[in-house]
Amino acid sequence: MRIDLLLGRAGARLASAGSPTARLDAEVLAMKVLGVDRTWLYTWGGRPMEPLARARFEALVAARAQGTPVAYLTGEREFWGLTLETAPSTLIPRPDTETLVTAALEKAQADVGRFLDLGTGTGAIALAVASERPAWHVTAVDLSVDAVGLARRNARRHGLQVRVQQSDWFTAVAGERFDLIASNPPYIDPDDPHLDLGDVRYEPASALVAADRGLADLFTIADQAREHLTVGGWLMMEHGFDQATAVRDQLIALGYANASSLRDLAGHSRVTLGQWLP
Repeated sequence: MRIDLLLGRAGARLASAGSPTARLDAEVLAMKVLGVDRTWLYTWGGRPMEPLARARFEALVAARAQGTPVAYLTGEREFWGLTLETAPSTLIPRPDTETLVTAALEKAQADVGRFLDLGTGTGAIALAVASERPAWHVTAVDLSVDAVGLARRNARRHGLQVRVQQSDWFTAVAGERFDLIASNPPYIDPDDPHLDLGDVRYEPASALVAADRGLADLFTIADQAREHLTVGGWLMMEHGFDQATAVRDQLIALGYANASSLRDLAGHSRVTLGQWLP
């Protein structure tokens, strides 16, 4: 069967299964199977898909129809212009997290500095910063050994100098101080009904859920970061759309100055930051 006809059929199947990006999903899966880009897909859509490729494509479409995230099916996701390896052991990088990267780069104006990414997962935040600030010393940590291996592979893939270590938040960087500390920690309430919807059903709960209505890890990081920031250094954290006030108030209570929140691509308060001026 022709590629364009298979794409149309796959898109219809994924739409009926509830995918909000059905056609795009089908195209990404086809590009992965065929090893081509979107231009090729549309230029040569009238060609037949070879039987083995078609069987693999239809198997991926079936898995996507059952809800498996596209990033896990392809093993890749683009973030900040970097193609990153993905795996079910880590969160899938999302466009909204680029708000955190943008905030970090706005504060990282010095020629050199030290940056720490807490709970790095695929390494997305640390690698994005390293790609834009090659003279900075970038460290990324994660509690998951699998995530550490994944982040290291992504760093090697792009030739970026990032130190990646296994750590329970700050344990592996005891005694070190940083000019910028960023984190996209678990921040979802364990009772949030959205945990049963979409891609998050397949992502590791340990990277999604936190106690105290999703605030526990955010508050822990805010507390402990004070021992790891240089004077004038910044802490910035991604959080839920309804958590900005609580996080901002906590930063102020802990002695941070210039606390503020930033909105993501959808207009939700998504990142809160504060400056350490003891």
